[in-house]
Amino acid sequence: MAGRVQVVPDEPHERVFGRVAAVDVAKKSGVVCTRLPDSAGRQVARWWAVTATVSEVSGLAAELAGAGIEKVTLESTSDYWRIWFYLFEAAGLDVQLVNASQARQLSGRPKTDLKDAMWLARLTEMGLLRPSFVPPAGIRALRFYTRTRTRLVQDRTRCWQRIEKLLEDALIKVSSVASKMTTLSVRDMLEALIAGERDPQVLAGLARSRMKAKHDALVQALEGRFEDHHAEIVRMLLDQIDFLDRQVTRTEILIAEQLASLPEAWGADPDGVTGPDAGTGQDAPALPAAARLDEIPGITPGLARSIIAETGLDMTRFPAPDHLVSWAGLCPRTIQSGTRTRTGKKPGNTYLRGYLGQAAAGAAGTATFLGERHARIARRRGPARAQVAVARSIAVIIWHLLNDRDARYHDLGPDWHQRHTDKNKKTRNYIRQLEALGYTVTLTQTAA
Repeated sequence: MAGRVQVVPDEPHERVFGRVAAVDVAKKSGVVCTRLPDSAGRQVARWWAVTATVSEVSGLAAELAGAGIEKVTLESTSDYWRIWFYLFEAAGLDVQLVNASQARQLSGRPKTDLKDAMWLARLTEMGLLRPSFVPPAGIRALRFYTRTRTRLVQDRTRCWQRIEKLLEDALIKVSSVASKMTTLSVRDMLEALIAGERDPQVLAGLARSRMKAKHDALVQALEGRFEDHHAEIVRMLLDQIDFLDRQVTRTEILIAEQLASLPEAWGADPDGVTGPDAGTGQDAPALPAAARLDEIPGITPGLARSIIAETGLDMTRFPAPDHLVSWAGLCPRTIQSGTRTRTGKKPGNTYLRGYLGQAAAGAAGTATFLGERHARIARRRGPARAQVAVARSIAVIIWHLLNDRDARYHDLGPDWHQRHTDKNKKTRNYIRQLEALGYTVTLTQTAA
């Protein structure tokens, strides 16, 4: 049954003001923001800082009154709001004091669906709601596939971790010798253990390639108490891993097909022809989107498709590279009050941040500009911060490559910083350091 239409008029304090001002109060100063209509009737915001003294605030009050401000809002920060409120009130301004929690969360407002809808409609009318990024249908389908693949890979990793814990219970320390549990050598040893083989010499003889050089260490690591219940559970886990391998392979095929169905991701041949298979040649003027990202160190073809699924192909959603960096959560959230500025965590898109982190880890060991950037920052601030910094650089590169279809990645080289270093400045720094240690420095130019 259809609901009865309800008409709820606005309260007097809910009227729309055309000329308003607000002050973010701090101890020594305050940031003033006014919203006034311009000659075209559009609302224009202006902001500036004012020192919290009687003369400065009185002058501000007179300026606001002269501008015809209808309502001034102050945030009740400690007792610092008093000078602003008293002087504004004395100047005849209509000033209101609001609690910070009310300004942010509107506590005290009844929580009903009707009130929520009314509030959202009012925020929409005032232009206070920022829309979230919802990609088009084709990218949404691609995102479903890539995120499913990510979860399947995570499940597969958990299965290998369970096998490692189970081997620890069986006193088998093969994970201490093998570089990783997923090698073919370890898989052969597990299959032999399940089949009933318990001789460490025989099990160690199943090692392949470089693992053969660790024969003696493997013999000691494989000497344990692997029993029948261990074999049953390992069999289940290996079967689950095989199933997940097939599912991952299937999703990779679906991801490639879905991306190939998007015209925005196609490349172009020298004759201008576009299509799913166009732009793959060396002389192609425009590579496919995934191929352009694949040229970045640390990014694989699969990782490129996953990144595209999160960012989409239309970079107009992000007016500048910094917007994409912020959306990925690779920059701190700035919290500034008065003269104090601190940073906080920015959630961002966890999938995209994870993919960019993988790319940064892959680029870290390469002889490229990004690899050298990681090494330089890691020496000073540690590998964790270096990985975030490189991930941010990769996000900026991705924005440019997706924003311009004809763009290509060109590495600056690992010696870029060295080539752009001011040698004279560096020499002076070294001289000062040596002189501080008590040495007298004399420089002699070597022959070229």
